[in-house]
Amino acid sequence: MNNEDGYELWLRYRQVSDTERLAQYRHALNSIVVPGASATAAIIKAELARALPALLGVPVPLSHEPVGNALVVGASVSEADRRRLGEEGFLIRCHQSEGGDRIFVTGNTDIAALRGAFHFLRLLQIEGDIRGLDLLSRPRIQHRILAHWDNLDGSIERGYAGRSLWHWEELPARIDPRIHDYARACASIGINGVCLNNVNADPRILTAETLEKAAALAALFRPYGLRVYLSPFFAAPMVLGGLDSSDPRDLAVASWWQRKAEEIYRLIPDFGGFQVKANSEGQPGPQDYGATHADGANMLADALAPHGGIVLWRAFVYDVAIDADRAKCATKEFVPLDGQFRPNVFVQAKNGPIDFQPREPFHPLFGAMRHTPLALELQITQEYLGQSVYLVYLGEMWKEVLESDTYAEGPGSTVARVVDGSLNHHAASCIVGVANTGSDRNWCGHHFAQANWYAFGRLAWDHTLSAETIADEWIRMTWSNDQAVVNAIKTMMLGSWQTCVNTMTPLGLHHLMQEGHHYGPDPGFNGARRADWNNVYFHRADSMGLGFDRSSTGSNAVSQYHSPLREQFDSLETCPDKYLLWFHHVPWDYRLRSGRTLWEELQMRYAAGVAGVERMRAIWASLQGRIDPQRHTHVSQRLEQQLGNARLWRQTCLDYFGQFVR
Repeated sequence: MNNEDGYELWLRYRQVSDTERLAQYRHALNSIVVPGASATAAIIKAELARALPALLGVPVPLSHEPVGNALVVGASVSEADRRRLGEEGFLIRCHQSEGGDRIFVTGNTDIAALRGAFHFLRLLQIEGDIRGLDLLSRPRIQHRILAHWDNLDGSIERGYAGRSLWHWEELPARIDPRIHDYARACASIGINGVCLNNVNADPRILTAETLEKAAALAALFRPYGLRVYLSPFFAAPMVLGGLDSSDPRDLAVASWWQRKAEEIYRLIPDFGGFQVKANSEGQPGPQDYGATHADGANMLADALAPHGGIVLWRAFVYDVAIDADRAKCATKEFVPLDGQFRPNVFVQAKNGPIDFQPREPFHPLFGAMRHTPLALELQITQEYLGQSVYLVYLGEMWKEVLESDTYAEGPGSTVARVVDGSLNHHAASCIVGVANTGSDRNWCGHHFAQANWYAFGRLAWDHTLSAETIADEWIRMTWSNDQAVVNAIKTMMLGSWQTCVNTMTPLGLHHLMQEGHHYGPDPGFNGARRADWNNVYFHRADSMGLGFDRSSTGSNAVSQYHSPLREQFDSLETCPDKYLLWFHHVPWDYRLRSGRTLWEELQMRYAAGVAGVERMRAIWASLQGRIDPQRHTHVSQRLEQQLGNARLWRQTCLDYFGQFVR
């Protein structure tokens, strides 16, 4: 068994092992036809020429006309299908003819055909049945964006896999060939946007020199169906333009942004738009001038609208002068502005109201802003979930969020329906994932972290897919189609998120990580200059109990949720255990549904965190000889690190909380 380094990701084409399937594929694919001469058509041809001979173990010629049973990939559909497919949807359909059976992969555009070609290859990689295919797939969410928190100096904020892929210092003269493989990977899972720079933006991102660099990347990404976005510095009119103000109500400021937008679109005609962090964690914004978030977003939206661009205005704001409970601040700031944003503005909210914790209840904004399209922001990079050390499959976490019912319009008002626009009848929709890629050879620092990049793309395209289905696909494409291997790895993955929650923040605890880097435990941290930057602010342990009281007799954060959630979360008896300490300050001797006291349950959960990693380690060890040695060793080493850290979490947290138990 040859060593592998993980560079190929899930585009790791290996000969089909199932002999029946292999015979079926060889019979069906005598030749390949890809009409058209566009750059995207060339990418389709190259991908099929690369993949099919490797998967089938025999040559599969590219032809101008079908020869025998053939695969035909291109942008050609009937009028009836044209309306159903939209810009990116694709069809895979079998058709019998006298000259041979045909499998048509089609869409309204070459980009749609590319999406379909990758999906067809996925079917072969997972050894699926391709007889009688009649499959229509179109994205449920319009804008599906990877947000890179990359800095111009090559560093990555919250990056755990090396340095930036972009190599800003080399652009535009040289583009790293690896970026083509990044674009292939994104295109293969339906991602259609890339925000190139950190939301804590450097003003230089909007200089003419840097925009030319961004334009070079945009030109590479374009035939893969990827549009470029940027995070601008809100005070750029002052820093770059020499103005005295960046007040969005100032006509001179608005004019500066209009000229800047025109400059960007001359260089990047399909520029996607701006993702903005404003008036948060020291970033400048409209509130510096007494203006609102809507004023700031609308000013930028007006500059982009003539060119078709959008604004992603982040709702990660938590001025505790608004409310002493940080979890309530964003909703209190943004709900009064509902209906005041331009049509091309999205309010972009994180999945939970605090900050990408191992588990949070869904952000109440998703049930509160009916007149404004909301973008869901997920964090693929594992800032608070063990970074590149921990094996944590986030597909289950994201499904819990997407399937959460807001009850905004009665039962069935899920977060997914808010995000895809169907609940509130918004034509535009958006989802954003904070990327976990970097210059490490395996892209993500941990081989299993690749699964989260993959899962984000698949859920962004179709949020109805199950976490288990996505895991099954990824395992077969990345590791093996051997059913024993698939079952073993799936068992590891589908328990890994709950193991991480138990390891770090069971029962609704949150923000116990070490200051700054957010790796490892420090529940007693109380040295920050703001109260809500201290860990003790969030858990509030004392001799009476543990947890943040957000009930109606506490901060009343429960009031930001609709009934019946409001009442369910408000009661100790009905609040789900997974959110118990999020919403309640619970006495140490309170008995949970398990029959254990809070203190006993806490001890059990931290022990379960350690046991979960031990199980993953044992399962992985059993796969030695079935996985190539290089990747097996790498994951084994990571699991040893994870186990040591889980034991540290158990000891540190139980020692700390135990001092309050009487």
